[in-house]
Amino acid sequence: MDTRSKRPFPALTPAQRYHLDVNGYVVIENTLSEDEVSRMLEALYRLQHDLLAPDASVVRGCRLSSNEPHHQHFAHILETDSAIFEYLTHPRLVGMAEELVGGTVRLEESEAVMNRRTPDYDPHTPVKYGFHLGTLPDVGTYTDHGLYHCTFVKTLTNLTNLGPDDGGTVVIAGSHKIRCPRENIIACAYEDPSLVHQVVAPAGSTLLFGEALIHATGLIRSDRERVILIGGYTPTMFQAWNGQEPSPAFIERIPEHLKPLISGSDRWQWQRRSRPLDMQVETEEN
Repeated sequence: MDTRSKRPFPALTPAQRYHLDVNGYVVIENTLSEDEVSRMLEALYRLQHDLLAPDASVVRGCRLSSNEPHHQHFAHILETDSAIFEYLTHPRLVGMAEELVGGTVRLEESEAVMNRRTPDYDPHTPVKYGFHLGTLPDVGTYTDHGLYHCTFVKTLTNLTNLGPDDGGTVVIAGSHKIRCPRENIIACAYEDPSLVHQVVAPAGSTLLFGEALIHATGLIRSDRERVILIGGYTPTMFQAWNGQEPSPAFIERIPEHLKPLISGSDRWQWQRRSRPLDMQVETEEN
């Protein structure tokens, strides 16, 4: 059976969808169970151990694109563990991505981050973020049924609790629709910090946003580690990010019904789908 039929549509309540449209993001708490969070954390720590072994550069297709004592970035985690694969193909999370994209998706990238407070942290220094984006409002976004869609979407799921001091992702609310120079928008956010929203959520919660939204890693003030899993999704005819292509051997091993999601094999047979704002979340009873 094609698991696309199991993905909820719509995946967001009307209020969640409205929040997404207005702010460019929405945080859905507890998308993962405690058991799922535990298994995914264990998988990441195993991967970290293997990648830090002497002479290790690539482990099960994954590499460390950043390796500092306080920050490690894992690129292409797709092929590393069954628990990670479960996250990237999770019906609810893929359904959330498909709602924002506006149709069926393929996996565009898979990453993870483990980070702690920087060694030179000074609470008296003015806060500066590494703001960035992955597409532009006039390039990668469109409107259907009066609602915002983006062709490059991320799900960021925190596997550790995120309090106000734990460095949850920050975003400039509303920047996903503003067709002004990025530096001007960022200057406005520093002038009015209320424009900068930070993720505060229990472990197993997911931040959904389109890459036209200006965002950054939050500032870690606590002594706790922050661990997140990241899935990137695009329409089926788009390419994977450089260095994020799944290996042919891996594609051969996965269930047939998941191959289009992972490989993009549907290509231009994109199944477009959008919802009106008042459409209720799909349930098994429906």
